[in-house]
Amino acid sequence: MSLHPTLQPYADAWTHSIDAISELVQPLVEGEWNRRTPCPGWSIRDVVSHVIGLDCEMLGDPRPIHTLPRDLFHVTNEAQRYTEMQVDVRRHHTAPEMTSELEYTIIRRNRQLRNESRDPGAKVRGPLGKELTLEASMRGHAFDVWVHEQDLRAALGRPGNLDSPGALVARDVLLAALPDVIADKANAPRSSAIVLDVHGPVEFLRTIRIDIQGRGTLETAPALGPAATLTMDWETFVRLACGRVTPEAVSDRLKTEGDVGLTGAILRNFTVTP
Repeated sequence: MSLHPTLQPYADAWTHSIDAISELVQPLVEGEWNRRTPCPGWSIRDVVSHVIGLDCEMLGDPRPIHTLPRDLFHVTNEAQRYTEMQVDVRRHHTAPEMTSELEYTIIRRNRQLRNESRDPGAKVRGPLGKELTLEASMRGHAFDVWVHEQDLRAALGRPGNLDSPGALVARDVLLAALPDVIADKANAPRSSAIVLDVHGPVEFLRTIRIDIQGRGTLETAPALGPAATLTMDWETFVRLACGRVTPEAVSDRLKTEGDVGLTGAILRNFTVTP
């Protein structure tokens, strides 16, 4: 048996991004691993440690037994503490140790994917012990690894792969999360529509409709007379939705129309990643 067709796009996206990450970090000298990335609180070493940890958990490896230091000010909740464990345990690893573990983990994951025959609906263990489907796990994993590839590219000044297979997965993951954010956190008015117009390497026009009960849904049909329209390029959309920049920092790359209070509330609550 081979990988289910539903899962293949996520495997392809992961493969593309993890190979890019490996290529990016392979030539780095020791000092470059400490360079800051757009991911809050994390260096290049930390991002790669996180990616290794993600794949180790996909492989079913036991989580490290480790006590976090108390001065990690970017760690503020249980989910972040869970994530930080795989990062902090590798903070003193050398460059050769990092690249060697990354390469070994990639080999193991490629072997796992070649032998993967489970149904997309099969239940697997996710972060914090949460149970989810294999499809959801692989989709989230492909998304995470692509976003962290972009973190590394930003830190190293090597932009690219904004239209890769992982980018398309990221588009769908981020768009799926935004209706709830806009309906609940931004408190968009009921029976209204908000339009997202994104251009660049990945282009789309989407409408988020808020129904009479205050629930948000995503539609491809354009809206007539929307309460607000937000126009931006794809890279800005990703950086905002992943919490890598503030709206003020990219104001020159944003165009908003409609209710000023509503567009401001949406942009203040645009981040959908933990």
